[in-house]
Amino acid sequence: MGKNGSGKSAFAEKLAIRLRKKRYYIATMLPYGEEGTSRVKKHKAQRAGMGFITLELPYAVGDADIPRDAAVLLEDVSNLLSNAMFDRDAIGTQVLEDITMLCRRAHCVIAVTVSEFDDGDYSEETLEYIRALKRLNRRLENLADAVIEMRDGMPVFRKGEPDELI
Repeated sequence: MGKNGSGKSAFAEKLAIRLRKKRYYIATMLPYGEEGTSRVKKHKAQRAGMGFITLELPYAVGDADIPRDAAVLLEDVSNLLSNAMFDRDAIGTQVLEDITMLCRRAHCVIAVTVSEFDDGDYSEETLEYIRALKRLNRRLENLADAVIEMRDGMPVFRKGEPDELI
């Protein structure tokens, strides 16, 4: 977790490589516009040659066809919630249930999420999304074995032991 551009995706990718030989990358972003397309290209280039099997799943990640012994990098929770809320009129609890199903199917799930937002003049719809993401993040933190926040490009362990993961 952390701000956009904090290094959380790159750290999560390296962590997945250390944890399992079988690794899946679940890409949830529906790229809108030039910025979205640019972010997708950046992430693809960043993980090139890392041995991930990529699944493009903007919805229903709990239905991912993955083996039990795999590490799954879920990139990312904030996109998954956005897709559910704005494209399917779903709520955060449905996304939580979907991620929980994914966790039951894989050996390890590394979920990347945005946890900080810049101050801004947001619409009510965007504010509701931010509130829903904060609730979802808290619920995921409670379920997680480890919670790592990226600050200035450095991992800060908020839950769990670094020696177990790194």
